[in-house]
Amino acid sequence: MPEVPDDSLDPIDKLRSIVQILRGPEGCPWDIEQTQKSLIPNILEEAYEAADAIRTGNKANILEELGYLLLQVVMQSEIASEYQEFSLEDVANSISDKLIRRHPHVFGNDKLDDTNSVLQRWEEIKRAEKNGQEKHILDGVTNGLPSLIKAHEIQKKVEKVGFDWPEAKSVIPKIREELDEVESAISEGGANNDNDNLAEEIGDLLFAVTNLTRKIGMDSESLLAAANEKFIRRFNELENNLEENGTNVIEANIERMEQAWEEVKNKES
Repeated sequence: MPEVPDDSLDPIDKLRSIVQILRGPEGCPWDIEQTQKSLIPNILEEAYEAADAIRTGNKANILEELGYLLLQVVMQSEIASEYQEFSLEDVANSISDKLIRRHPHVFGNDKLDDTNSVLQRWEEIKRAEKNGQEKHILDGVTNGLPSLIKAHEIQKKVEKVGFDWPEAKSVIPKIREELDEVESAISEGGANNDNDNLAEEIGDLLFAVTNLTRKIGMDSESLLAAANEKFIRRFNELENNLEENGTNVIEANIERMEQAWEEVKNKES
């Protein structure tokens, strides 16, 4: 049986030792079988769970979920190290060097006094580092991002080169325009999933709304997550309301459910 790593080790070294044991000859069959690709769902899951913990503000959950996310970094690095590709130290050195290089106003002689200037300089340095690998501004946007987050990233990138609305309220007429186009598409082709024009216009509407949240300084993904949680909370209370009055969501008609919904909302006011 392998020995448990000593507590005197640096915490990161202790974690790495545990991962090495888990993937060693006397380790865990599941851990041994994992590859960098097989762990992709785990990385995504842990990132979302960490984000959810941060949103709720539960410090114990944040600590726990950040630990799981750190484990994914160590696992990926350890697998790469087994094939002599790179190590955890290489990962840390790479990001450290990049942070120093991309903050010349902190670690160098550049004079940048505001966030917009900093972001623009960051983008210039990043493009220089790519050395022509990215022909277009948006080439660096990650394809695998969830669509709301990807829309936000696209808009942030074009903002850095000045292609942006002058202020948040300037986006509102665009949202109204896109909503009118959604309504026209429904009138012309019907409200059904075969209406390709409608699908395109709804996508444009979502993109415009994301632009508004970005200009305000908010994050569409977080706002929608909060709206989801609010709906879940209220619908749970709606079910409780109906059951307290001798019925349930299966038996109640839409009018009774809407009445219960309003009662739940009024309680929160």
